[in-house]
Amino acid sequence: MAGSLNKVQLIGRLGADPEIKQMVNGKSVARLSIATSQSWKDKSSGERKEKTEWHRVVIFNEGLVNVVQQYVKKGANVYVEGQLSTRKWKDEATGQDKYSTEVVLQGYNSSLTMLDSRNNSNNSNLVSENKSSLPNDNLNQDNSDLDDEIPF
Repeated sequence: MAGSLNKVQLIGRLGADPEIKQMVNGKSVARLSIATSQSWKDKSSGERKEKTEWHRVVIFNEGLVNVVQQYVKKGANVYVEGQLSTRKWKDEATGQDKYSTEVVLQGYNSSLTMLDSRNNSNNSNLVSENKSSLPNDNLNQDNSDLDDEIPF
C-alpha cells in the first residue's frame, strides 16, 4: 500500500533487565519492557495524576542484542525507534488464540539510543542496525582536531 507508514518512537525507562534468548536458528533476540508516563493535573481535585504505559520491545539484530546485553540494565533511560508488529500464537493450555503487540527493532529503520550513561551523563550512545558506536573514552575530544582533516 503506497503512502503507509509503520514507525514507533519511544522514550522511556526499562522496567527490568533485558531478557536475552536463543532462537531455534541459533541467533539471539532481546526483549525489553519500557515504561512511558504522562502526568496531568486533575481539574476537579487539583491533584497531580500520572498514567504509565508499558511497551514490549523485541530486538532481532545480533549486534544490537550484544550491546543491549552488555550496557542496558533495569532503570536505563532509552530512545527506541522501530515498527509495530502483532503476533499470534495458540495457548497450549487452553487452545485459544493469543495476540501480542510489540515494537520490533529489525532492519535499517530501527535504532536504540542510550540516553543516560553511567560513565558520562553528557554523552548518548547511538546504536542502530546500520551503524553501531560503542561507548569509548574519545567521545569528548576537541572538535577542532577534526577541522584540520576536512578537505574543503
